[in-house]
Amino acid sequence: MSKLIAIVGMSGSGKSIATDYLEKAGWVKLYFGGITYRLMQEAGVERTADGKSEKEFRENLRKEHGKACYAKFLEEDIRHSLEKGDNVVLDGLYSWDEYQYLIERFPQLKLVCIVVDKAIRYERVSKRIDRPFSIDAIIYRDISEIENLAKGGPIAFADYYLLNHGNIDDYYQRLEEILEDIKHNEGVK
Repeated sequence: MSKLIAIVGMSGSGKSIATDYLEKAGWVKLYFGGITYRLMQEAGVERTADGKSEKEFRENLRKEHGKACYAKFLEEDIRHSLEKGDNVVLDGLYSWDEYQYLIERFPQLKLVCIVVDKAIRYERVSKRIDRPFSIDAIIYRDISEIENLAKGGPIAFADYYLLNHGNIDDYYQRLEEILEDIKHNEGVK
């Protein structure tokens, strides 16, 4: 049976490391943020360096289509990939509403949460090459995602946790342990 995993966690926790690793291993990666970029391009809305245009666009999408809209937009792609026999990793599941929508349609969905101390996350986010944030901006983003998206729900309800404090080899080893457990306990709720 095909596997379906959503990688969750706060910004800077290392979610992309897991999704990129799985994609390189042959999993189909479906990126929630890609929907925003595609729809912005179709609407002729430019992305701003500070991310404000993306944030406003995302908020408007959720107002218009509901808080589970990203899951709804990806449902067909998920279903198609699973029916082909592909394993699927979701990058960017943020809200409790998205999780509830998906788990009703795909009961095999497993949540893997990447966790790291806040100070480490903030340092990583401030120094990353792609989309760096100031400390104040990341604090604002954290609070906004928790309060407006119910991002804490999927994090708290995750099936597995990967502590990302060590080196990359430790990270990959724990990810492989999680994948093995998912494979071994297939069908176990």
